[in-house]
Amino acid sequence: MTDVRPRPVGDAEGPVLLVSVVVFALCGLNADRSTSAGDWPQLGGSSTRNNVSPATGLPMTWSLGEVDRATGQWIGGPTARNIRWVTSLGSESYGSPVVAGKKIFCGTNNGQGYVPRYPPKVDLGCLLCLSRETGAFLWQYSAPVLPDSAMNWPEQGLCSTPLVEGDRLWVVTNRGCVVCLDTEGFYDGENDGPFTQEESTDLREADVVWELNMIERLGVHPRYMTSSSPTAWGDLLFVVTSHGANEKGKIIRPDAPSFLALDKKTGQIVWADSSPGDRILEGQWSSPACGILGGVPQVIFGGGDGWVYSFLAERTTEGKPKLLWKFDANPKKTRFEEGGQGDRNYLVAAPVIADGKVYIVTGRDPQWGEGPGDLWCIDPTKRGDISAELVVDSAGNPVPPRRTFAVNESHGERVVPNPNSGVIWHYHGQDLNGNGKLEFEETLHRTLGMPAVARGILVVGDGSGIVHCLDAKTGQLLWTYDMMASVWGSPLIADGKIYLGDEEGDVAVFELARQMKLLAENPMVSSVYTTPIAGDGVLYIVTRRHCVAIRSDSMESTGSTP
Repeated sequence: MTDVRPRPVGDAEGPVLLVSVVVFALCGLNADRSTSAGDWPQLGGSSTRNNVSPATGLPMTWSLGEVDRATGQWIGGPTARNIRWVTSLGSESYGSPVVAGKKIFCGTNNGQGYVPRYPPKVDLGCLLCLSRETGAFLWQYSAPVLPDSAMNWPEQGLCSTPLVEGDRLWVVTNRGCVVCLDTEGFYDGENDGPFTQEESTDLREADVVWELNMIERLGVHPRYMTSSSPTAWGDLLFVVTSHGANEKGKIIRPDAPSFLALDKKTGQIVWADSSPGDRILEGQWSSPACGILGGVPQVIFGGGDGWVYSFLAERTTEGKPKLLWKFDANPKKTRFEEGGQGDRNYLVAAPVIADGKVYIVTGRDPQWGEGPGDLWCIDPTKRGDISAELVVDSAGNPVPPRRTFAVNESHGERVVPNPNSGVIWHYHGQDLNGNGKLEFEETLHRTLGMPAVARGILVVGDGSGIVHCLDAKTGQLLWTYDMMASVWGSPLIADGKIYLGDEEGDVAVFELARQMKLLAENPMVSSVYTTPIAGDGVLYIVTRRHCVAIRSDSMESTGSTP
């Protein structure tokens, strides 16, 4: 019998990773103009990554009904409620869904074996294209796992959340490739190019338009998984390469790029940047955000060194990136230690742009368990090093950044306030109950998902299962809630409610308010590592094994696919 219980993080199967997290709108939207209002075409809904939807009429409660625990197939039955359809995915699913036009796209593994030439025993990263109306399978992009498990952990599937504009889709694969696909597949009777060498043009398989292999072309060495979710600005496509250290902590190619700008029509490299260089702590699993800030188009990357980098989101005459500002998301006295020890982190979540500000939260590979985290609100109109603090030597000269620590006090170095700081506020925890100490529930822990900001309220769930609600303008803690299970994904704010899933397979629904009000907890049978999305009155939630469409007052379900 298949075990559909949540698997503990860091169990004997190895790093279940943050590979997944990708872990994950509507403020400065840069979607294709042909995209309908009910679409959700990329992680966070737009390039700002602020997971806020204008959808209304969304359900507060629902029930999946019966699920066959042996096969994972949804049965439904008389106890199912508000379920439009359920489609079985593979045995592991970490990429959040996107909806565009009449289709929905989900990353998973090959546990279902939808393509005849790849039975379920063949380990693949898969991007499934489903019917938005019925959940029926249409076609699949297949990426066989790399032979080196340290670069592509087995059975984890395809963890990137794609970007869709019109009839084009861009996604980063588990094989370290950026690919552009035709959303129509081969149903349009065409093999779109320049890439036309697909092994199969069967209707159930993907039509590849172009591909960039970052491992072969750029010397990128992923740590466990290549998982960045791409975004675009104009004709530029932005990607974090997932370049990282090997399992011994060695960075084999410090000169390999960490951040890319590509021509989204051709896949040609416009510019590349390797800023973290030899300071990458483990891996780089964050995703870029993009928007107009201070009148300037900025693309913002979270680095594997714990720094955040903003570049001009344009082509340059020299073909080189133009750095606008950088920010150290770690307090200067933190230290990184292997095996999850220490309090120095990096970014797993994407930066979030809202109300002209940038919100950044730190975390680490979830296999290393719990630890402290930091949430920052910063002013992106400043330039240069806008960190909260600087490190200077005994003579007052700036000390260059280091990999595992920033300040060596035994050598006379000290931490000083940065007069050019862009910090608006910083949250590490607050004494909400006024007892003079920080309780577990009042402390921010390592975080994998993005915060979401709406109506002056910020919400984020951390890896220890605590939901934090803050005043987005001041950083004042308003309330917390213990989910009693790790949170990997980001909250969805929509219809005056907050939706957030956890590793135990529950989706909690809160009122979007300055006082905590839990409206419902909805069991989903298997873990929810992803971020809920909404469009046209329908909630879409990807669990570890299913994609579920949820709509209020569904009189009858349209059925499921095997």
